[in-house]
Amino acid sequence: MGRIGVKTLTCFFFAIGESQGVKLGLQTNIHSLAIAPGEFLVLIPFIKKDRQAAAQTPKSDFSGNLTKQSPISNLADSAYSEMMQEFSCSSEKSSKEESSGEPGNMFSGYKRRRDFESNDNRDGGDGREQQEGPYGLLWSVLLSSKEDVFEEQSCAKFVEVLKFLDCLTNPRTGKCRLFGSRGKGGRAGVGGGNASSCLCPAWLKRIMMAFAFVNIFAAFLQLRGEEIRSCRLKDAIKQLQRFGFCASYEDVVHLSILCPKVVSFVENNMKIANANDLLVIINSEMEERDEVENRPKNDRKSLSLAMIFNTMRKRESSFRTKLWEVSKSLMQKTGNAITTLEDLLKFGKERDIHLHESEPTCRKRSQNSTSSSSSFRTRCHDTNDLLPLEMVHHLKEGIGSKGQIVHVEDICARKANYVDIPCELSDNTKSILKHTGITKLYSHQAESIMASLAGKNVVVATMTSSGKSLCYNVPVLEVLSKDLSACALYLFPTKALAQDQLRALLVMTKGFSASINVGVYDGDTSQTDRPLIRANARLLITNPDMLHVSILPSHRDFSRILSNLRFVIIDEAHAYKGAFGCHTALILRRLRRLCSHVYGCNPSFIFSTATSANPREHCMRSYGAVQELANLSTLELIQNDGSPSSQKLFVLWNPVSSPTPASNASMNGADTSTFAYKSLSPISETSFLFAEMVQHGLRCIAFCKSRKLTEIVLSYTHEILQETAPHLVDLVCAYRAGYLAEDRRKIERDFFSGKLCGIAATNALELGIDVGHIDATLHLGFPGSISSLWQQAGRSGRREKSSLAVYVAFESPLDQYFMKFPNKLFNSPLECFPIDSQNQKVLEQHLICAAVEHQLSLLYDEKFFGPGLNNAVMSLKSKGLLSSDPSHDSAIGIWSYIGREKKPCHEISIRAVETVKYRVISMRCNEVLEEIEESRAFFQVYDGAVYLHQGKTYMVKELDLSEKIAWCYEASVKYYTKTRDYTDIHVLGGEAAYPARSSKNPSSRTTARANSCKVTTTWFGFYCIERGSGKVLDTFDLSLPKYSYESQAVWIQVPQSVKKTVEEKSFSFRGGLHAASHAVLNVVPLYIRCNSSDLAPECPNPHDTRYYPERILIYDQHPGGTGVSKQIQPFFTELLTAALELLTSCCCSGDAGCPNCVQSLVCHEYNEEIHKNAAIMIIKAVLDAEASYFAELRDSCQNHHDQCPEIIRHENPAQNPKQGIS
Repeated sequence: MGRIGVKTLTCFFFAIGESQGVKLGLQTNIHSLAIAPGEFLVLIPFIKKDRQAAAQTPKSDFSGNLTKQSPISNLADSAYSEMMQEFSCSSEKSSKEESSGEPGNMFSGYKRRRDFESNDNRDGGDGREQQEGPYGLLWSVLLSSKEDVFEEQSCAKFVEVLKFLDCLTNPRTGKCRLFGSRGKGGRAGVGGGNASSCLCPAWLKRIMMAFAFVNIFAAFLQLRGEEIRSCRLKDAIKQLQRFGFCASYEDVVHLSILCPKVVSFVENNMKIANANDLLVIINSEMEERDEVENRPKNDRKSLSLAMIFNTMRKRESSFRTKLWEVSKSLMQKTGNAITTLEDLLKFGKERDIHLHESEPTCRKRSQNSTSSSSSFRTRCHDTNDLLPLEMVHHLKEGIGSKGQIVHVEDICARKANYVDIPCELSDNTKSILKHTGITKLYSHQAESIMASLAGKNVVVATMTSSGKSLCYNVPVLEVLSKDLSACALYLFPTKALAQDQLRALLVMTKGFSASINVGVYDGDTSQTDRPLIRANARLLITNPDMLHVSILPSHRDFSRILSNLRFVIIDEAHAYKGAFGCHTALILRRLRRLCSHVYGCNPSFIFSTATSANPREHCMRSYGAVQELANLSTLELIQNDGSPSSQKLFVLWNPVSSPTPASNASMNGADTSTFAYKSLSPISETSFLFAEMVQHGLRCIAFCKSRKLTEIVLSYTHEILQETAPHLVDLVCAYRAGYLAEDRRKIERDFFSGKLCGIAATNALELGIDVGHIDATLHLGFPGSISSLWQQAGRSGRREKSSLAVYVAFESPLDQYFMKFPNKLFNSPLECFPIDSQNQKVLEQHLICAAVEHQLSLLYDEKFFGPGLNNAVMSLKSKGLLSSDPSHDSAIGIWSYIGREKKPCHEISIRAVETVKYRVISMRCNEVLEEIEESRAFFQVYDGAVYLHQGKTYMVKELDLSEKIAWCYEASVKYYTKTRDYTDIHVLGGEAAYPARSSKNPSSRTTARANSCKVTTTWFGFYCIERGSGKVLDTFDLSLPKYSYESQAVWIQVPQSVKKTVEEKSFSFRGGLHAASHAVLNVVPLYIRCNSSDLAPECPNPHDTRYYPERILIYDQHPGGTGVSKQIQPFFTELLTAALELLTSCCCSGDAGCPNCVQSLVCHEYNEEIHKNAAIMIIKAVLDAEASYFAELRDSCQNHHDQCPEIIRHENPAQNPKQGIS
């Protein structure tokens, strides 16, 4: 064909073919165009835009919307309509003629859908939209005269189109791929049109619709030359969801995991070469929208319709191919069944990693060089000081630029409410306050001081850092300065707090005219100092442990103090919870009893407890708990917080929150396949954050969940600072249990004085120790309770300065739940930790101790020990531990201790503190580095173990089991070690199978049993794991003694029949048992007052293939047991019913459930291998078996003319009100 010489037409033409779209000028040589066989040429007259007019076209506010296109001539419209028909037919013929089994695209599938839908024209129109599918939808939008393409009619059309694109079909047969994979015959439908032959599960349909939506939506934006941004996607999806669109933005995110070569998320300003066929979605916040939309259009490359259509088809073909490959591989692995979306996502990630590992060495080396989060980021070398708000912006632009910051909670500041110092205070006390720089008091301080001086028992329940210590120090010093014989007893839950208060009191009493003589009496007090303290101290600082094992049993040695005791101070009262709280409550009762019966005094109690934001609900909960703690008849609640509160920014940092590039190579265009979810290490992320805080002048505490994590974070932080700020390396250290007492005291002093800039710590620094001003806190993983998280975050922001808290999430379901739903973290009330002072087992233990201290009286001691006193005494009598005194009136009931143990208090561990410890000794200097409890020792030190201490790496040379010494030497290795172990719960006397039910007791309402059990941990080897990559380098065997302790458990057998039913649905039976145990544990507080740390569920190790007992079991996780499991045994059927209601009513999706149903804070296996639906089936089966068993028992009773009133009442809910404590 020669040159086109039509001079009269002032227009352009488009050449549209299968594979190209070229804009032609009037002087274009047609023969210069490459037209392959099978392609065709269409010339469309196109009226040239007036550039000036186009530039004046108003912009619309796009909530995913397109502006109206410039007018298109009727000729172009007609030509396009004819062309579309030919194009669709050609596409269909081409697809039918394909000889390979390669999947086709949604457009040809939709065209075939027209064949059997044409007679069912639902809209009553000409069926054009249905015939043309996505192409027709796209064209109709371009021709629309309306400004908003997502107005009601367009949205309805869009959703209607997407409904027919929800099936993973075979392009040659039109059948559902899953239908074909199961070998079923018959005619298969396409998409969602024929439900009988489409076997795609609901989640797969959502994935297919999500891709169809993104593909079409991308075409809209490409026609305008615009980029695909996450904020626009979210808005468009919200619009469509109003018209029945079932997919969500999360489904779009899943596309990038399943098919990263088709859909990829990138950060703003990231350039990707050779990505024409890749759906690149740019992560952008809502505030960026205006900037994006107002960008000049000449900066954007506009594409022709033909190129866009062709790209859509290529993407669709590629997506279906990749998705089918992953699905087919998973079906082959799991036995010809696709289970859940979570399984597919996990398999897709693993498969993608495996494929990358098998690539050529040079490529693999490039990727390995960026495998850890620390290697592909630019490290900050600046050391300029930043404020907390400036630090948040700095992090967003620096190490947090991968989208890790998922939420920032701005907790506003609050002004102080000051009042004058009460004139009733003595001049001596006023001078003390003036000496410490205090000229006014907060309102709650003044209220509390005056109430205490009036002789009232007081609890101060205000937020962290509100000056609560002044609430008890002032009245104590006031009374002790006036009465030179008066004494006070301070109780703190930790030694660190005791040392902190000692420093504060010494400062306050410096130059004090009266002699106070403050003394600390705890486990670190030397034997030579103890007699001097007993003889001279008027203000004795100790803890519940020493009160239990030393002061009360030897109360005659403390008679001077106890005879003149005016105040008992209990700081951080919220720390007394669970078994520890139960023990402490009875220790305080023993103290009050001795003061009353022996020394004739009645001291006043002052409690302090903290809240996060002073909610009244928590204050009232604290009020009730404190009442139970000391069994006081009256208690004054001080809750109107008058202290100032500085601004706190609380950042949620999720290392796995957004798709990130796996390597710099992909960013530069070498390959885009690695754009997917790249899980950054939470440990290394915390270490980088820690280094950033220290570098920029923010004093920081990095809280870690375990001792080992504390050392790892410190080690990584040292490495980072060695490169970025070497002069700061020695200013960061660790603080945790296990260190020698003198080492802990030195760290506390150095941090308080400012010699140290940062500390990596366990929860040993969680409580109210004053370590000076802290600017920031880091929290590696959820600490176990919301109240603990607030307590840790409360360490920063003192002195009325703004502060920063960063919560770094692990991949655990609980951490990810809070990352996904921040309001559940910030708006939920704090957990309630009630104290059960009537626990029968613990009560009996302390009654023995009380009888040693002073004879028991049933008449006079019930007011201290409660109504359970008589039963407990009778139980102890039957055990041969107590004997009544016949010389006293029987009505008084005097009982004396007659047991063998001289000091039974030494046999009671109030917080399971172990006496047997292993010493870790450095071979170079023969210095003791640490003492480790026996139960922890084999997790940390063994032959070949890598041991960390203050950020330094040691290798364990030898573990001497007889001497209990681990000999180690300093070493430089690039790996760490992790034990291979498992824990078994062996029920003693509970081996009977489910059918052999031995309970024939008519009064029993459950077949659950409470038995003694033996908890045994076995270590059989350890791994050497490469730092950074997490790769297992080697595996070694170990031969270590097992660690066991006896406890108590409550359990019920699961019927054998349900196992088969669960496995037929391809559910995990072990996961169901695991989830069921968690669900039961989560409802226990509805019936029994206990703490989450008192009980533990039986949890299967996901890597252990041994036999796992078919039962639901919960046990006391304290050696000897606390009696809690035995208490819940009578209510076990009610617990199962409540657990079932909890699971079925929870709206969470996915097998792993959520913290509201099957996830547990105390799971030793981090909530792995959990299956919610399997748990529902198992609990239902157990309840059915229970009902069947008791029905048979009732019939048996009736046949023998027996009376079974308890069973009949159990069968009739109306006559069986819920038992337990709500």
